Amino acid sequence: MENVNLDLVHLIQQGAISTYPLLACSVIMLGVVIERLWSLRGAVSSTASLTAELVSLLARGDLKGAADAVRRNRPCPARRVFGDVLAAASGAPLPDLERVADERQFEEIEGCGAYLWVLGTIGSSAPFIGLFGTVVGIMRAFHSMALVGTGGFGVVAGGISEALIATALGLAIGIVALVFYNYLQNRVERIDGALRIGSARLLEAMAAVRRSHGAV
Repeated sequence: MENVNLDLVHLIQQGAISTYPLLACSVIMLGVVIERLWSLRGAVSSTASLTAELVSLLARGDLKGAADAVRRNRPCPARRVFGDVLAAASGAPLPDLERVADERQFEEIEGCGAYLWVLGTIGSSAPFIGLFGTVVGIMRAFHSMALVGTGGFGVVAGGISEALIATALGLAIGIVALVFYNYLQNRVERIDGALRIGSARLLEAMAAVRRSHGAV
């Protein structure tokens, strides 16, 4: 029986109709994962630490010190949300500050979740792309057997093994994409929770200061 070439590069070349698109999907997936991991790094911890610092400053009525602390903090969702809230704090009633906080939180969370739809799309479609390549490969293998006119499974075994690489590759890419999609989605939800808690504590501190000064 003829030896079947199981070299990975050869198998990918044989299943080009689906393996090349899958390789493109893997490159896109890797780019999105690296970009999101870098963009969201330390967002939860920085939100918690900035919240604690601002609440301490506001408890002493140091609004200017709080604004300076926000400007000194590294760029992150909390810096942008809290910065806008503090910028609107002078003379604005608390309901208006709550509205500003809600709007900025929504904008930041939308930004944090950017490109996650790409991971979700790749995770759900990659196995089907691989399956399509496998079906086409098996069809080619049986067509070759029909042209030869003789032989059994041994004639098409090599072709089928080459075709199955598409399914294996599609499953591998789909699994990795879905794992990172769920992980990053969970991280975005944690950032959302941290921003909501931080904004609530910030507004409570402002309300306490205003009550102590007789403001509304």
